[in-house]
Amino acid sequence: MRARAFTEWADDGFIVRTHRPLEDSHGIYAFGVGLYNWIQSTAPRLHHIYFNFLEAVPIVRTSKPLGAERYRAVLEEFRPDVILSVHDSLNHGFFEYARTVLGGDRVHCVTYCDELAGGYGFSRHWVNPAADLFLGAVPATCEAAISCGMPPEKTRVAGFLNRRVFYETDSEPTDEFTLLLMASGRGAQNHVRFLDALRRAGVDVPVNVLCGMSAMAAKAVTTWAVANPAWRVRVWPSDSNVARLMRSASAVVARPGTGTTSEAVLSRCPLLLNGLGGVMPQEMLSVKFCRRHGLGELLRRPDDLARFVAAWRVKPSLLAEVRQRMQAACPPSDPREFLKTIAGLVQSR
Repeated sequence: MRARAFTEWADDGFIVRTHRPLEDSHGIYAFGVGLYNWIQSTAPRLHHIYFNFLEAVPIVRTSKPLGAERYRAVLEEFRPDVILSVHDSLNHGFFEYARTVLGGDRVHCVTYCDELAGGYGFSRHWVNPAADLFLGAVPATCEAAISCGMPPEKTRVAGFLNRRVFYETDSEPTDEFTLLLMASGRGAQNHVRFLDALRRAGVDVPVNVLCGMSAMAAKAVTTWAVANPAWRVRVWPSDSNVARLMRSASAVVARPGTGTTSEAVLSRCPLLLNGLGGVMPQEMLSVKFCRRHGLGELLRRPDDLARFVAAWRVKPSLLAEVRQRMQAACPPSDPREFLKTIAGLVQSR
């Protein structure tokens, strides 16, 4: 999500190439990505084991990453001036090896971290004191990085890095309470369980549903809607304008990932954080951010959704207060400032 957003904003004045070394360099890294996605979709609580294992194992901190030859071929063909990492596993071995291949005095290594708080769940792998720059989404991100050893003079607050559509203002929430159910890009969701809870409680509101890339999830929700024709449920395709759907919704239900959280804040769409099956370590940081600023509620059980929707629908002022707090919590800078920072780094050498 961050790489796509940067590429979209950098279409004028930058030549950008996206490389996914975890998926494309070596099978062990690709296995780890697949395992992460499976855990998120199936048993989020298990991710505490996965997270703590990776925190202890130096597999991503070696001077020569696995599958280095594939990575070397990309570096030598494109010869970047800046390598921008947007993932916690890419800030050590991949930086060091790029400097070995391209020359440490030629390439800039920059980390952009979108985590929204520090503490448990903030990976130590985000921080490489030898990197040229650490850019954090919010002040708490940078505070966490400094506490992990990042030099303060190399640390800057950069704001959210989201696609252009989330900075538009072409729609407003509808008069009728409308709910948006979102899945992760890989389809992690509990849509049918939430819809069943709304039906049991007799909470009848229009529900827009996004299922990510999961055809199975889309089929399950469509089947539910056919079996319950009195309930106003619409499944949207994966290429829908998510920003517009968020801006027109009264609230959004989603896993507490950093991407969706920042999108909701930009869209001023109150959050109902899907905590079914447990909250993963990184998701705990988003929950902490939302609680600190009063941006939404955590759903532990499906019936929690019906309870909050019923309360918010009866008292719209509660939603208005959340939107005001979202406006206050939103970083003042936008990706154009981010691009200026990157451009200034190149010009400084």
